[in-house]
Amino acid sequence: MGKYKVYGYAICKNERKFAARWMAAMAEADGVYVLDTGSEDGSAALLRSLGAQVEEAAIDPWRFDTARNRSLDMVPEDADICVCTDLDEVISPGWRQRLEEAWKPGTRLARYKYVWSFTGDGREDVVFDIEKIHARQGFRWVNPVHEVLRDDQGPGPAVRVADMQVDHHPDSAKSRAQYLPLLELAVREDPTNDRNMHYLGREYFFHGDYQRAIDTLNRHLSLPGATWREERCASLRYMARAYAGLGDAAGQQASLLRAAAEAPFLREPWMDLARLFYDRGEWEGVLFACRKALDIAAQPRSYITESACYGALPWDLLSIACWRLGLAGRAREAVEQALRLAPGDARLEKNRELMAADAIEP
Repeated sequence: MGKYKVYGYAICKNERKFAARWMAAMAEADGVYVLDTGSEDGSAALLRSLGAQVEEAAIDPWRFDTARNRSLDMVPEDADICVCTDLDEVISPGWRQRLEEAWKPGTRLARYKYVWSFTGDGREDVVFDIEKIHARQGFRWVNPVHEVLRDDQGPGPAVRVADMQVDHHPDSAKSRAQYLPLLELAVREDPTNDRNMHYLGREYFFHGDYQRAIDTLNRHLSLPGATWREERCASLRYMARAYAGLGDAAGQQASLLRAAAEAPFLREPWMDLARLFYDRGEWEGVLFACRKALDIAAQPRSYITESACYGALPWDLLSIACWRLGLAGRAREAVEQALRLAPGDARLEKNRELMAADAIEP
């Protein structure tokens, strides 16, 4: 037994394929509680056989916050620490010891590393800190989708748990069709919530509703609470993609320039500009944007960032731009840097050979 009572909880629907892996990862908890919201694949029975306390209930109308609160209600009142994960997530071994070492009397929340996605070759892609571990009393989930914890006691002490990580391995076959109506509901419920407005605009873009995406993302930028520069930058980047979808090149470029101005400390807007200039054959623009990106050394830990922008891509585009501009020496140096970050890449190796032989075609 640890020095705290630690319980895990989750919601579940048709997650049988993940159940055994998830239960193995959560075995360090004193107990595990799952609300099954309508599985038809035997998830509930399997979880029970593996030791979870499972209740089954239909949530109608469906809301993620309602479901999570029902699952939290299952956790014993005397819990010290509640650990919320999803069944498609894997928490790192030894997590409990690290959590208990970091948790102090009076702590309300724990923050830890979350890997939301991986690249095709298994490297970490989108990485940020998350807070889904909390004290038992005073917390509720809010928002119909993209739900977050709210502490009724107000912002309290939080700790960061070093060397604790949760990896997300989603089921790509699952539909996200419910997200759009739930986000529309969230914005109707609170039109001043900048986070939900950003997510709604992004969702319209995902659905190909480009003008509505632009209008909604502009609403996000106009909200008094929309002060997080990374997310403002992301709204402008999605607006640029929506303008591109409408065939509005001027709107696309203007949005990207605004995105870079909002968050010049991120590589992402600079690399979007570099790609735009590359597609147009504007090599001076590619060179400028890549250099601005490369002036930023480290990838911030944020859901906004993309690992490709901090890998070989900037050097790759820079090498091509330099070559097109007649800067052969700088082109060769840049392609070597790209290959250091992406060893064995066949296209980069071919470019290096062509540059070495002065044979690359304009």
